[in-house]
Amino acid sequence: MPKAKNVSAARLSVFDLNGRDGVPESRLAGFKAHNLIRMAALGLPVPQGFVMGTDWCAAVRAGAGTRLHLPDALQAGIRNLERASGLGFGSARRPLLVSVRSGAPVSMPGMMETVLNVGLNDVSLAGLLRLTGDHRLVWDSYRRLIQAFAEIVAGVPAAPFESALETTLRRTGADVARQLDFRAIRELARTYLGLYRDHTGQDFPQDPFEQLAAATHAVFASWMSDKAVEYRRLNALPDDLGTAVTVQRMVFGNAGGNSGAGVGFTRDPSSGENRLYIDWLQQAQGEDIVSGRRRVTAEGDVPLWLMQKLAQVGESLEKNFRDAQEFEFTVENGELFMLQTRTAKRTALASLRMAVEQADSGLITPEEALGRLSGIDLDAIAIRRVQSAAPPLAHAIPAGTGVAQGPAAFSVKAAQDFAARGTPAILIRNDVATSDIAGIAVVGGVLTASGGRTSHAAVVARQMGKVCLVGCADLVIDANERQASLGEARLSEGDPVCLDGDAGAIYADSPTVVSERPEALLERVRRWQANALAHQ
Repeated sequence: MPKAKNVSAARLSVFDLNGRDGVPESRLAGFKAHNLIRMAALGLPVPQGFVMGTDWCAAVRAGAGTRLHLPDALQAGIRNLERASGLGFGSARRPLLVSVRSGAPVSMPGMMETVLNVGLNDVSLAGLLRLTGDHRLVWDSYRRLIQAFAEIVAGVPAAPFESALETTLRRTGADVARQLDFRAIRELARTYLGLYRDHTGQDFPQDPFEQLAAATHAVFASWMSDKAVEYRRLNALPDDLGTAVTVQRMVFGNAGGNSGAGVGFTRDPSSGENRLYIDWLQQAQGEDIVSGRRRVTAEGDVPLWLMQKLAQVGESLEKNFRDAQEFEFTVENGELFMLQTRTAKRTALASLRMAVEQADSGLITPEEALGRLSGIDLDAIAIRRVQSAAPPLAHAIPAGTGVAQGPAAFSVKAAQDFAARGTPAILIRNDVATSDIAGIAVVGGVLTASGGRTSHAAVVARQMGKVCLVGCADLVIDANERQASLGEARLSEGDPVCLDGDAGAIYADSPTVVSERPEALLERVRRWQANALAHQ
């Protein structure tokens, strides 16, 4: 693994996120910030912010000498952000809160960390309440910051915080956190402060700049996390690219009934169909969707006005980026904000359909379409479906097309053991995180009780060509016994399971599978290939 280089802080890059410095190279700004700057230039609503370039990643890892310059750079960036937003970082009257996000020069979904709501403390908490009048928003944002800071910065496991949340849900009779009133959320935040103290031996930091510097260090450090290193190994990416860190004014998807967070694709990343593909949670922040810990609804629950607005945004993104996009967004009190766009990860089938239809529409040339298909085994593409007289055990939300059959595995280690014996398993979990990437890589399919189609783990599984079903309400797992129930059926580790990624159906045993080839799409590609050969 390469050592971090000792880089002079005087030459390290900081860019304005809203385009005052032009559009920097993605190599320096990272793709997330590079694309945010491009979206802002298109007139799309991007919250103000700044980005610490990828050159900081190696410099910060090099040692304390360079780290002394980081607080100065962060303070300068925050002062500019305060002037642009009219808010004050740590203010008792009009507080500025920020998100701290990673952004490598290549897309690595969920492999590095994000800390939201940075700058919230006992002082700015009162200021945010004065500014918004929303008790629930204030305390919900605080409890989210405490947990994220504990997990990402201090290395505390998520389990004690998730256990405290489950206890509160049971006590109040609520199903999910967004149903809790502000009193229950306030009590939960105070419980989280105690958990932070118990697990770290220190009080939660109240200095907003201490929070910001620690979060920034943690995001830079996540470049060398186990899951990020494994993702780069699997995708043959070099370790010395580094990540940028984007610091951006917070917008709040948890600000009431007309607020929420979502992730969308301009085209279906499983089938390639030219339609919006949206996961959305009302009264939520983006981490609720991408983490895979919460059950997420699909576009049927998205307000009509928002679907119409997202359709316009999606059309603009495809026109200007010239490919299908995956984008993240937040709605705060009815106002849409764009937080990210990137080239959509997709299945091989989706790649084929998108390339053909984009070439037909004139978005790209046939030559460009062939280039995008060059790394794909077109002969292996098939549409597979289950034919079974027996009813499925249960249904879940399809997040990756195809059919997968194999023994049930309730842990990454069990999945790896089956793979070592030459039998790809079906990984069955309450939720799957990107830290499970080593397990995802060796299984035939993934089934989860929670999560949505656009969680980072589902995106990665789909990119790897794995069948993925998420949000199975009938799935109850007993990890200690290595068993699960699906309705009235009981599965033990090693029992055969079949996932139909198109119908979202789960079967026992090994039903008959039929397949067909997308011949019309393949014929178009053959014609392009023949034409290209004729003109050589």
